[in-house]
Amino acid sequence: MKPAVYRAAWVVPVAADPVRDGAVRVNGEGRIEWVGASARARLDGADIVDLGETALLPGLVSAHSHPELTLLRGRLETEAFPQWIERLIESKYRSLDSAALLTSTWLGIAESMANGVTCLAAPDDAGFLQEVLQQAGLRGRVYREVFGPDPAEAESALKELRLRIDSMRQDETDRVEVGIAPHAPYTASPRLFRALAEYADAESLPVTIHVAESEAEERFVHDGSGPLAARLRARDIEVPATGRSPVAWLAETGILATQPLLVHCVRVDESDVLRVADSGSTIAHCPISNAKFGHGAAPLLFFLELGIPVGLGSDSVASNNRVDILEEARFASLLQRATYRAAGVLSAEETLRLATLEGARALGLEERIGSLEPGKEADLIAVRLDRPWTTPTGDPVAALVHSARGSDVTLTAVGGTVLYRDGRFETLDWDSLAEEGRRAASVLDS
Repeated sequence: MKPAVYRAAWVVPVAADPVRDGAVRVNGEGRIEWVGASARARLDGADIVDLGETALLPGLVSAHSHPELTLLRGRLETEAFPQWIERLIESKYRSLDSAALLTSTWLGIAESMANGVTCLAAPDDAGFLQEVLQQAGLRGRVYREVFGPDPAEAESALKELRLRIDSMRQDETDRVEVGIAPHAPYTASPRLFRALAEYADAESLPVTIHVAESEAEERFVHDGSGPLAARLRARDIEVPATGRSPVAWLAETGILATQPLLVHCVRVDESDVLRVADSGSTIAHCPISNAKFGHGAAPLLFFLELGIPVGLGSDSVASNNRVDILEEARFASLLQRATYRAAGVLSAEETLRLATLEGARALGLEERIGSLEPGKEADLIAVRLDRPWTTPTGDPVAALVHSARGSDVTLTAVGGTVLYRDGRFETLDWDSLAEEGRRAASVLDS
């Protein structure tokens, strides 16, 4: 790889103040060598990439998404959460075959790339995400999803998971890592959760889990009641009342001791949040998905006050409809300000960190990505600042958080390799993929 110098109207390093007429030099190994004013950049031996009236910043980190569900965008609207889960299962497992799920995964990765996501963390059940990430050139962590609400299935579920993880680890790379994802407290038995905690600890596997997302989940765990419990009882599966919150229940099963990435954490009280902080766990905050379901607003400011690493996630487009981490950042900020009735909370600088450096920290990758600093891997994006909604640009960080959108991204590069530039994908054929996506989705209309 030849060294390159990227010039932009603004360079936004995140870990330092923005630089007007800035530049970033990337070496031949795909690492950042220098950040500063364009006039002082060392140009010898480097390709010059002039990005014009843009902001150059670290790639966005999506701490939680579901690329394999992209074909279900807009098809599960206005459903209460328990019914949404039922329809999701029906659509995914009974209507989409392997070829459709592969196409769906590619569509989700293409959308992520076009919207400036350079690193994503995602549970994966279809089994294609690891391969797709590697072929696309993105960075990520693939958590193999596991289900098993019947205690009698715990041993077989763990055995199958072991085989899948062993296979995935053979193809693991420094850029695309592997973990496990027990889906949620209502889809895995206590016996399975304890076995998974032991397995993750013994094998040093990262863990993620959806938790404290909905009232239905809370009733399931605490009281053994509600529609999610009724669904299992219809299958003759016992659902005991634990008298615990979902987070406390995770601690009891040993999962919290694995320091998992906890997705959602909307319905939590002070003791829950303190427990998360004390455990060293991290959180993926998905404000738009949570709001769309009517689940509420997670206490993001409290998470941050306690020093819990928090990243932003889009969740699936089956619940959110788009993968746009810049929009997610803006919504997160506005929702907290509305909740606390305070304009001074979550500044644009703090919010942009959630989408970049803090997202990397939530995944344990902050030493490698998340900011533009010498020695870090050159995961870069450029966002146009010459749109009607970003002109004029007084404060580039405020423009990124409160004015720009994912569709303003003009460059996405990972490890110094450009994957997307001015609407063109370098590692996939968009026209063919879009046609495959329309064809695969047609079965859902029949």
